[in-house]
Amino acid sequence: MREEQSKHERVRIQQMQTLSHDWYLLQKTTFDYLRHDGQWQTQTRETYDRGDGATILLYNKVKRTVILIRQFRFPTYREGHDGFLIEAAAGLLEEASAEQRIRAEVEEETGYRVGDVHKVFQAFMSPGSVTERLHFFVAEYDPASRIGDGGGLAHEGEDIEVLELPLAQALQMVADGRICDGKTIMLLQHAQLHVMPSAQEMRRGMQILVAGPYRSGTGDDPALMAANVAAMQAVCLPLYAKGHMPVLGEWLALPMLALAGSNRVGDSVYEELFHAHATRLLSHCDAVLRIGGASQGADQMVAVARSLGLPVFFSPDEISQA
Repeated sequence: MREEQSKHERVRIQQMQTLSHDWYLLQKTTFDYLRHDGQWQTQTRETYDRGDGATILLYNKVKRTVILIRQFRFPTYREGHDGFLIEAAAGLLEEASAEQRIRAEVEEETGYRVGDVHKVFQAFMSPGSVTERLHFFVAEYDPASRIGDGGGLAHEGEDIEVLELPLAQALQMVADGRICDGKTIMLLQHAQLHVMPSAQEMRRGMQILVAGPYRSGTGDDPALMAANVAAMQAVCLPLYAKGHMPVLGEWLALPMLALAGSNRVGDSVYEELFHAHATRLLSHCDAVLRIGGASQGADQMVAVARSLGLPVFFSPDEISQA
């Protein structure tokens, strides 16, 4: 069928009927759908619109733990479950941005106030009938992050228990059915693959991009830039001793810049290629180790790594022996 046809050219709404608008909006829609064989077919669907939502997994790399919650879910109780689901904290956006909502929600439900939150993906959770799009986040926590007991809002019917579990135990609870909430399973699997890969998964060793300040704070003084490179190189031998392959973007980018005709730091060739080269290098790496102080370039590498689903470490101590 013609791929160039927009979705609007293949769907003609005939009638919409509101069945319920009590808690959220339930509608029945009759529409004509243009099939791949060129024939129009009349269909009827019921859709439940409760707005979009956000969910988050809090993790601690040093302890290898995650924060989950347990709460009563009546629909699962009606289906024969005991009703008490173990989940990642979550909530509806209610006209806030996904990041704003999840920061407030995780504090209400778990008592933890988080710093940076990182969106990892978004997904329709039940596209056959529910319109909700869920935004998935992860964030690091430590004991000092907890500013309250959590538990949710009693006037909204929330009665939440906060759980701190080893990631390995949470994954076993997925396997044996004690954790059976879809969004939570997705976040735990993401953590296993990209946030806290196990020592077994890292046994072959990783190629790790060491990212830190290069030009930042130097005024382009060659001696100060060399000192920044030396600081990054200082962590390479310990990583190598653990069985990994450390690499600096500067090791590969600077010779390439010279070949391309760059004469000094910050000239047009440098600006065009330096960070682009490091970004390309990331597609051949397994992880990033971010060290040192403020650096837009290093922070860009972290952002690119997270968009590629790569784990990001902030200390060599977080990286296991291969």
